[in-house]
Amino acid sequence: MKSLSFKKDLIGVQEELLRFAYKLTANREEANDLLQETSLKALDNEDKYIPDTNFKGWMYTIMRNIFIKIVRDQTFVDQTDNLYHLNLPQDSGFESTEGAYDLKEMRRIVNALPKEYKVPFSMHVSGFKYREIAEKLDLPLGTVKSRIFFTRQRLQQELKDFV
Repeated sequence: MKSLSFKKDLIGVQEELLRFAYKLTANREEANDLLQETSLKALDNEDKYIPDTNFKGWMYTIMRNIFIKIVRDQTFVDQTDNLYHLNLPQDSGFESTEGAYDLKEMRRIVNALPKEYKVPFSMHVSGFKYREIAEKLDLPLGTVKSRIFFTRQRLQQELKDFV
């Protein structure tokens, strides 16, 4: 992809990426930081982007992976003998462990699903539109939508105890 076209596409997805970053972080400042880090990573890896593929999906994947790494890095592992830190009240500053567990639990639930549900849902979370998923998987649009809906319902049902 020519550098000018790449940068134009990158600028074109900034608003959507910022909204996605805000959904991930629930904090305006952290969302802006995540967007900046994602944009820099994309610019550094411009040569790895394959032209005529889903640029937006590629960007969403970069952002999601950076966010997961940040959550992993912030996860605190209590190695004290009596698990002192785990027994502290929730407002003690160690809440990121909870978020990391929720993410692991969501991944476990999705990975346990049959492939016909897991693949469309994973593509949707990566930024693909319903129509793009239907075309790539050679499925009717309604089937794709219902499988993604079913997977969301399953996640909500199985994660209701974590909220």
